[in-house]
Amino acid sequence: MKTKITFVAALLCALIFAPSVLADTEEGFYEKNHIRGFISLGGDYRGMFKEFRNYVNQVAFGNGYHVVEDGDSTELYAGKINYAKFDDYYLGLHLNIGAQYKQFLTWFDINFMPTQISERPHSTYTTTSESGTSIKFPLYDVRWFCYGADWMFGWKLFGEDMPVNLIPAVGFGFNLINFHFASNFDLENDDGSYTGLRDRYYSTIASTFNSELELRLEISQFAIGVYGGYRAVRYNELNVEGNNLETAFGKYDTDNVGDTWFVGLRLTWIFLSDWQEKQNNKL
Repeated sequence: MKTKITFVAALLCALIFAPSVLADTEEGFYEKNHIRGFISLGGDYRGMFKEFRNYVNQVAFGNGYHVVEDGDSTELYAGKINYAKFDDYYLGLHLNIGAQYKQFLTWFDINFMPTQISERPHSTYTTTSESGTSIKFPLYDVRWFCYGADWMFGWKLFGEDMPVNLIPAVGFGFNLINFHFASNFDLENDDGSYTGLRDRYYSTIASTFNSELELRLEISQFAIGVYGGYRAVRYNELNVEGNNLETAFGKYDTDNVGDTWFVGLRLTWIFLSDWQEKQNNKL
């Protein structure tokens, strides 16, 4: 984790300081006053590959034990939970903030999604121990959502100012997925004690690789584009109350894959460069 944080910090520093350093050199690699900033809003249909849907449903609907201690005796209670499984698609929402220099574009794609909810069938459910004793425990809505950001790099294939353009882009970043479980299941620790899940979200982070192709119609400072692509995501093990989920429940073998394909619509506002503003002022 420390390595990831250091790497991200280094990239941010490079993005912030490199433009001023390069532009201030006497010869320079580019003309700073020709840089144009832009901001985009977008939405897309995200299709989950089979491995991702299996990962979400297997983790979110994990059904564990409830531990009841009575003096020196400990009993494990378990029961069936009946929830509707999550679909294999969701709506992705995006805010892009970036810069353009001639045909080259770079931006941060900040992505998020509405929370997916599988409502609880009842407020409680019945569990039974090996001795045949029954106890009811509370149920919660099962929920999940994710958000993250990618640093993208693109190129206008048909030139800088063409009204119709194709823009392929690739990038890398991170994603965070969050789960809320069905009940307060108890997890066995390494020392034989138990820790209960709380009524809260549990999260894990992932590295990402994103690729897309946008068909854009650009008129003056406004652009509208349709785009599609593929985002590869590999999540770390989900840690719940100090235990990795697979180890804690003892029956999970997920690949932690979060890959999606997507198609969407994007609206972009492109700011004028300093050079363009000076030209307009001369008119």
